[in-house]
Amino acid sequence: MARIAFIGLGVMGFPIAGHLARAGHTVTVTNRTFAKAKAWTEAHKGKCAETPREAVKNADFVCVCVGEDADLRDAILGKNGAFSGMRQGATLIDHTTASAKIARELAGAAKEH
Repeated sequence: MARIAFIGLGVMGFPIAGHLARAGHTVTVTNRTFAKAKAWTEAHKGKCAETPREAVKNADFVCVCVGEDADLRDAILGKNGAFSGMRQGATLIDHTTASAKIARELAGAAKEH
């Protein structure tokens, strides 16, 4: 099974991460509000991390489901964002309803990373 980091535990992210854990994947979650990540670990088998950087450390796949472009930019490109901790070869999967502009920005940053 895969090692998955899941960033963003809102209305959609919380249950999606739960489905992944129930399917047998090793899931580490993180959320801007750490209490939500802790609550997820009480409801599902998995770990939580305080930052995206920490969550993605050993992940094969990094799933992101946050609110908007600015949240996505911070979760991926911020000081403690996913790109600061992702290993080479890991795959980023974005579930955010975001603009094409941020998608192109992240694609460019991924190539540099």
